[in-house]
This record gives sequence, structure tokens and C-alpha cells, in this order.
Amino acid sequence: MRKPVVLITGAGGEIGHGLIDTLAGGGARAIVTLDVAPLDPSLAKKVSREFTGSILDKGLLERILSEFEVDLVFHLAALLSTRSEFSPVTAHEVNVEGTLNLLEFAQKEGESHGRPVTFLYPSSIAAFGLPSLAAKMAAGKVREDQFTTPTTMYGCNKLYCEQLGAYYANHYKQLSKDPQSGRVDFRAVRFPGLISALTVPSGGTSDYAPEMIHAAAKGEAYACFVRPATQIPFMAMPDGVDALLKLAAAPRESLTQTVYNLGAFAPTAGQVHEEVLRAFPDAKITFTIDEKRQGIVDSWPADVDDSAARRDWGFAPQYDFERAFRDYLIPTIQERY
Repeated sequence: MRKPVVLITGAGGEIGHGLIDTLAGGGARAIVTLDVAPLDPSLAKKVSREFTGSILDKGLLERILSEFEVDLVFHLAALLSTRSEFSPVTAHEVNVEGTLNLLEFAQKEGESHGRPVTFLYPSSIAAFGLPSLAAKMAAGKVREDQFTTPTTMYGCNKLYCEQLGAYYANHYKQLSKDPQSGRVDFRAVRFPGLISALTVPSGGTSDYAPEMIHAAAKGEAYACFVRPATQIPFMAMPDGVDALLKLAAAPRESLTQTVYNLGAFAPTAGQVHEEVLRAFPDAKITFTIDEKRQGIVDSWPADVDDSAARRDWGFAPQYDFERAFRDYLIPTIQERY
């Protein structure tokens, strides 16, 4: 008899940590994880089964399919934005073909146990692409269906996978004699820049905000790679984890779309600088513009319209700009050093 479980891919990242902590504490479902690297031992003890391997390994997915009855998937595994620009073919393999493998896996699971598999997919503001800085400033808060012409490989991957998910949910093999869609209940969120207090920024395109805090806490000089007036939406990591869990629990009939914008606060880089100086008056932060990275950030919205998420499933972030920096990010990062 196969056991009902939740499957988390890319479980070793911080979103995975937060999901595992919460789901293990609730105890409603056993947890199975899949990641290319072994989990931290403190995390591994909270899961029922840990698989080390790639989402591109179809044999491994078949093994999970044969052993477990998966009815909830959090598909977090991905090659992120900066690395994807240096390795676009690898990014396509991991981000698109890997997601296709997981969607097909969920389809088979749904067919096998006769009820839809809920499939949570973290997309990104990188799925947007505004044509100019003037258009960005004129656009204000951008809806899910506006400016979906991304300029990065990561953004292209995310946008296409949103469409793939909607296809599996609503139109899968639509020319077959018997309807086969509806076995995958696909739900995606477009995350803004996610800022964590517990992990070190790794050179991501939106990492200038946490990089300022880390440098200041260590007493090191930092040259911010975007203009002070640069603006994109951000969110504190705990709110990102909570959003995925809340959307996963929402009744299907309350959802009016498959992809939802999320936002919490949208400061300029200059405002982040001021907040860091408030905590670290001696911080040595300058602005040295990297035109290529600046161009990518300029193609992302200054803010997003997340009213659909707030209306349909009660999205309500707990951290605004001030609380995120003063109560969560700065004290926790300060303690690290």
C-alpha cells in the first residue's frame, strides 16, 4: 500500500527549510524530499524519506511514484536568475524539462489515485519584461497579464512553465477520446525579491538589498550595483513560505486564476541604504552601477498588483518594509557576525 505524502523538490533551500519545519510540526502529511545535495542533518530527521538526485532523472521519479502516493507537490528546484544567464542551456534543462518531468509525474499520480495532485510552483517577477525605464515608471503596480515579455533566460523559463502548468490543469491531451486534464491542480505564485535573514546572498539580481546589510554587519565596504532610485518589490522569506502554504490549502473553487502576483513592500535602493545606515551609521555603502544587471532590474516592475491573491486566498504578508528590516533582517544578520 503506497503512503500519501507531500513531495518537496529543491528542499535544501530556505523555502524548503521553512516548508519542512511547518509541515513536520503539523504532522498531517509525511514528507518526501528530492534535492541534488543531501539535506542538513537537522532537517533530514524531520522528513520520512530523503532522495538525493536530479529532477531530470526520470528513473528516480518513477521510483518515488511506485513507492508513494503523492497528493501535494512543492516544486522548488531551479537554476536561479544570475547563473541561468551564464548557462542558458543548462537553465532550460533544469527549469523547463525538470518542471515538465514533475508535471508529468503529478499527472500520473493523479490518474493513479483518482484525485487531483495539488502542484505549487514558485514563479518570479522575472517573468515580466518592461520595455523601458519610462514604461516601468508609468506602469505603477503591474497585473499578472501585463508586460509578460521577459528578457532573461530565467524569466523565459518561469513564464513558459506557468503556461505548461495551466495546460496540464486545463487542456492536457485535449484531443484524446476521454478528457485527461484536471488531474494536476496547478497553482503558481510570482515571488518578488525574497530576502532571507538566515542565508548569505549568492549574487542574485535582486540581492543588492541583503548584500548591503551583510556588508554593513561585517564592517566591509559595499558598492551597490544599481542606481539609488531603482525600485522593485520585495518580501521577507517567512511571508514567502506562508504564502505557499496558504495557497496550497485554499479551496479550488475560490481560485480564479492559476498564477498570482505577490508583493509586500517596494523600496528604492536608496531607501534600503538609508535603513541600513540607521542600524549601522558607519557603513561604507556606495553606488557603482553595473549597466547589465541594472538593465535586468529595470525590466522588472517597480511594484505588482497582488489584489487577486489577497481576494482569492487571503494573502496578507506580516512584514512591511520597516518591520522586515528592523525586526527580522538586521537583528538576525547582525547576530550572525
